[in-house]
Amino acid sequence: MLKKFVDRLPIMKTIRPTGHIKNVPFYELNMQETFQKLHSDLPPTKVWGYNGLYPGPTFHVQRHQPIHVLWKNELPDRHFLPVDTTVHGAEKHNPEVRTVVHLHGGVTPDTSDGYPEAWFTRNFQKVGPHFTNRLYTYPNHQPSTNLWYHDHAMGITRLNIYAGLAGMYIIHDQEEKRLNLPCGPYDIPLIIQDRSFHKDGRLFYPSEPDKPETAPHPSVVPDFFGDTILVNGRVWPYMNVEPRRYRFRILNGSNSRFYRLTLSNGTPFIQIGTDQGLLETPILVPSLILAPAERADVIIDFSTCVGESIVLQNDFERKGEKPDPETTGSVMQFRIVHSLSCQDKSSIPAHLASVPKLTQYQQNRTLRLNMRKDSYGRNIHLLDDRLWSEPVSETPKLGQTEIWTLINETQDIHPIHLHLVRFQILDRQPFDRDVFEKEGRLIPAGPRVLPDLNERGWKDTVRANPGEVTRIIIPFGPYPGLFVWHCHILEHEDYEMMRPYLVIR
Repeated sequence: MLKKFVDRLPIMKTIRPTGHIKNVPFYELNMQETFQKLHSDLPPTKVWGYNGLYPGPTFHVQRHQPIHVLWKNELPDRHFLPVDTTVHGAEKHNPEVRTVVHLHGGVTPDTSDGYPEAWFTRNFQKVGPHFTNRLYTYPNHQPSTNLWYHDHAMGITRLNIYAGLAGMYIIHDQEEKRLNLPCGPYDIPLIIQDRSFHKDGRLFYPSEPDKPETAPHPSVVPDFFGDTILVNGRVWPYMNVEPRRYRFRILNGSNSRFYRLTLSNGTPFIQIGTDQGLLETPILVPSLILAPAERADVIIDFSTCVGESIVLQNDFERKGEKPDPETTGSVMQFRIVHSLSCQDKSSIPAHLASVPKLTQYQQNRTLRLNMRKDSYGRNIHLLDDRLWSEPVSETPKLGQTEIWTLINETQDIHPIHLHLVRFQILDRQPFDRDVFEKEGRLIPAGPRVLPDLNERGWKDTVRANPGEVTRIIIPFGPYPGLFVWHCHILEHEDYEMMRPYLVIR
């Protein structure tokens, strides 16, 4: 087993524009194969990175300042992870290595959204059926928030992200600056992911499920859980911190793993933001649940912890089992060893931002989260019992607001993500599974429960719990066009738990 807390936490580089196009900053990022040390006791590991870095460099952009980005694929023609050609989009007639970048949480026109079938190959030699342009434009007209960019190619998203194609994208604005939150070297993005390794340092990803035995080889697996935890691309790192307040912008960038984060000395998190920006008020959070793709903006106050070593722990239960504290139950370590380099003049204001409560809507859609067997006996997770290739069934009107009532019939928590929009969680409610399965009637089995206090901000990913109805309220806009919604467990998303939706004028 690899030793924990022997490598220092890497801080992702900030990417700078390479020029301007009509006064708009222009960035160029190349997707490249490289070898990178992920633990001091491992040989360099083959990864795919943006500009050859895993994770990719961090964007720091200003609200209302658009940018142009040219994403270039300079990867090999063959994938180094197992591609299942029975998965839609990854068939043998398509190039094995394809990429397209999605700015997760970005309010972006559909031509720059990273539609799964808008993929392209090395040097744009081949492009997908929905490819429209090489140069992406991100308007950045949304309040300060923590987004992330990652690959979204149809049928191989799970493999491309696992290979390393992910990075942070942070929008700043003047309102946030006036709050006097911890900043500069005391404002740190943390990308948490799980991985498994061969002894020679190669990434391990399973090539087939445990069952059924009739599955093709290689085969998509129902989910993936690595046996080591990485933060910012390093296995179980440590970070030396001063006895002061720090801001951490935490992203769960794992394929399937959920986290329930706590600090080993019992210090609570002070959560100030969620997926789509600041909460109204800071929330004291003793433990923090993050599904894949969810983000949390938190402050940790180390001022009373001089000399301590504090472990960021994970105790999220899956099927009644908690993770092993010696492996996936540990995330990273904070060592409060430094004296103050300067006085901590940051603050945590009582009011952070206005989050108007949405109540008015024009339509309520009821949508099932369900599953069925494929021809090999494998489970296919579905949205409203429809495959990707079936006609578009959700056509919200531009400028209108809808409630989506998500009925989770499965045994899994599904983190549901919608492109383009931000939304609010209304409530969750258990329902009678037996009646629903036999008669199709939705009978409540308990009261409606409001979202947790730290979920009452703007979201783009919501945890839909098994046996529950989850209701979200969504304003659709500001752009018309073709987008997608999907489960962000990447193995589910790649194998049919994703659907197009069309915003119409």
